[in-house]
Amino acid sequence: MRRLVMFNRVTADGYFASEDGKLDWVIPDPEVDKLGATGTGEFDTVVLGRKTYEMFASFWPHIDEHSDTAPNPHDPRKVSKEMKEMGKMLNAATKLVFSSTLRNPTWQNTRILSRLDPVGFAAIKKGPGKDMIMFGSGTITSQLTEHGLIDEYQYIVSPIILGKGKKLIDNVSKSVKLELVDQKSFPTGTQLLKYVPATDR
Repeated sequence: MRRLVMFNRVTADGYFASEDGKLDWVIPDPEVDKLGATGTGEFDTVVLGRKTYEMFASFWPHIDEHSDTAPNPHDPRKVSKEMKEMGKMLNAATKLVFSSTLRNPTWQNTRILSRLDPVGFAAIKKGPGKDMIMFGSGTITSQLTEHGLIDEYQYIVSPIILGKGKKLIDNVSKSVKLELVDQKSFPTGTQLLKYVPATDR
């Protein structure tokens, strides 16, 4: 069965975006980019909500022609070769976008799902292909967590406190015990934490 990996940058106080949805609080770290680039071959499908999709679609298709019209949301100063490697994966991958309002997407290989059907999504996971990865998309992350459909949670924790912002996971009806399976520290103080649902839950 294909695995669904949730990958998100979060602040030390648990937010994945500022109140206005921006990611300019992220502390750039080349080592984090390198780690992300090495794992691109594991995935062929990206899962996104509409807002995250629109943010990604405004940047990643233009990664090789980077300009002020397609600013890097994490670090406007430059686009690294690791980010370009990530762009190759994202542009080639199937994009599963949960939205009831998105029409006529222009980013290649985009498939719109009007709502989250747990049974239907479980069937997608049982289908052929590599693992799937999801970014941002707090509402969808919460719904997938509610139905036990996320196999691994990867957090890149930035050493910063926002004080207020958007929570990544909210309104889940029951607690989900997690097991830490990997962790890594980076020069900037950023931490990678990988969790999987505990087997005794």
